[in-house]
Amino acid sequence: MSLPVVIVGGLHAEARRTTVARLLADVSGSVALHHDLATAAAGTVVRTIRDAEGVLFAGETPLVDDCACCALREDLVPELLRLADDPATRLAVVELWDSVEPRAMAEVIVAGGLTVTGVITAVDPALLLPYLGNGDDLAERGLAAAATDRRTVADTFARQLEYAPVLAVADSPEADDEDHELLAQLHPTARRVPVRGGHLGDPAGTFARAGAPETEPEPEPGQEPGPRSPLVAAALAGFDVEAAAAAQHPACALLPAEADAHGVTTFVWRRRRPFHPERLYAALEDLTCAAARSRGRFWLADKPDVLLHWDAAGGALCVESAGPWLASLPDAAWEMLPPVRRAAAALDWHPEHGDRRQHLVFTSPGLDRDGLHELLESCLLTDAEYAAGRDAWKRLPPAFDTLLEV
Repeated sequence: MSLPVVIVGGLHAEARRTTVARLLADVSGSVALHHDLATAAAGTVVRTIRDAEGVLFAGETPLVDDCACCALREDLVPELLRLADDPATRLAVVELWDSVEPRAMAEVIVAGGLTVTGVITAVDPALLLPYLGNGDDLAERGLAAAATDRRTVADTFARQLEYAPVLAVADSPEADDEDHELLAQLHPTARRVPVRGGHLGDPAGTFARAGAPETEPEPEPGQEPGPRSPLVAAALAGFDVEAAAAAQHPACALLPAEADAHGVTTFVWRRRRPFHPERLYAALEDLTCAAARSRGRFWLADKPDVLLHWDAAGGALCVESAGPWLASLPDAAWEMLPPVRRAAAALDWHPEHGDRRQHLVFTSPGLDRDGLHELLESCLLTDAEYAAGRDAWKRLPPAFDTLLEV
């Protein structure tokens, strides 16, 4: 039987460590593998293997091409395969370093022939808004995974949060209803599992939660570890790497729906008319700063065949091409695309424009929904501009060319 592997990540380090400790306490024979990239400046990555009682092994692995994250990729699968050869190991918990994103690691592990049964991002709800609003480069915070790492705290945290189907939610006294509502609206399809504090080496009883369900009996030798808690059940529920990747693609991502509760609003804006490139470009700063998080897909009049991805957090916006709209492709090309992409386009098909559309989602406390709606509407082609047709649209000033080259 293959060794089940669960990935636990997230920039909220205390919540992440608590989650890992909970898993180790709940599943006998479980071990946690962690690569600490904080030592990369010295030319090495520190690998630690531990169980519920403490550290079993600590060693170093050298950098690969001066890249700490590359060293992690090179070392992770061999270490997991070594653990899988030990019959006493019944669950491997991969605890990612702060800024490492789970998608890349999940894909590396599966490509190495191992089974990922769960991906969990640990979250402290009280820190949710501060991290989403933090536009600092990871390098400024000592969290860069390589010398060339140009990510920010906000966009890294947003991807960690939105990729994982399970969120381990720390029991934070500072968190209020607004914080929990923001988490729910940012990732409404996630399974949220509460996790209380503790640290490695504590007896299992330390982690007991008031009202927690009775644990199941230990499985027989050779059997998969049974769910001893809601967290373990979620960790072993199964994980599909291909489906998770498709869910992140802007053409078929399941974006949040409209919501408004506890002072937090999610505003969904859809239109079948393209943006005027200059007017949208002029409004980018206001649109980017309007919400703690915004994302989606959009359509520029001067680039009618290009699906553009909108990804904003921390007051910074990333706009990039996500390939062609399916409506711009010959029928024969559709067969080369993933079924989920074709299905998403078919569900959203328009007789004139095909799958081309604006679909942007803004989530934030204190969101000015009416002002945001008015600003977005002002960026669309006017009736006269729209009536001029596609040849005229393509002659509009290419305001986004420089941005898309970055």
